[in-house]
Amino acid sequence: MNQFYNVAKNNQLFEGITQSEFVAILTCLSARVSPYAGGDRVLLSGDQVNSLGLILSGNIRITREDIRGNVTILAKLGPPETFAEALVCAEVSQSPVTVQATEDTEILHIDYGKIFVACDNDCSCHEQMVKNMTKLLAQKNLLLNRKIEVLSKRTTREKILCLLDHHKTQSRQIILHLNREEMANYLCVDRSALSSELSKMRDDGLIRYERNKFEIV
Repeated sequence: MNQFYNVAKNNQLFEGITQSEFVAILTCLSARVSPYAGGDRVLLSGDQVNSLGLILSGNIRITREDIRGNVTILAKLGPPETFAEALVCAEVSQSPVTVQATEDTEILHIDYGKIFVACDNDCSCHEQMVKNMTKLLAQKNLLLNRKIEVLSKRTTREKILCLLDHHKTQSRQIILHLNREEMANYLCVDRSALSSELSKMRDDGLIRYERNKFEIV
């Protein structure tokens, strides 16, 4: 597991955990690394959720399908992000979402319940892991609130501007790791309507963009 430390240490879950502690605690947490090819399902809607996942390489897409078969993209994640922590924390019996690898991907699966149970080895870093897990869940809650804010906007233009505003940095350029279809699903709008609105916003001098690179003027 040593080779995965440089990725995992950049996630909130392992903040303050040394490399030697990292290797030791993964054994206590019954952690395992699983490879997935692009297109493989990591978690299928309706599956039982037993562990949280930390992405070591590659990317995943989290989607939800409604009763009419309409698919909504909830998130697109890469290293060193985690997923399913809220599901296992809430003890959800069946996953309401599907998680799919979008390319060759490696995921570290961690038994969530064992984070909060003192192990036989009396690992000193268990307390730190509990604190980290609390912070991680709080951060995920903030991200969910941001998604709700985007979807609460009444027009497609307002949704686009809100999404870009959430991703802006000190650099003027904004990079969205979403193609047009994924962006439309994330915003819950029609793809053609999204493309049309982006063109209008560019013509109105509000934004400049090329593929997934945007700039708010």
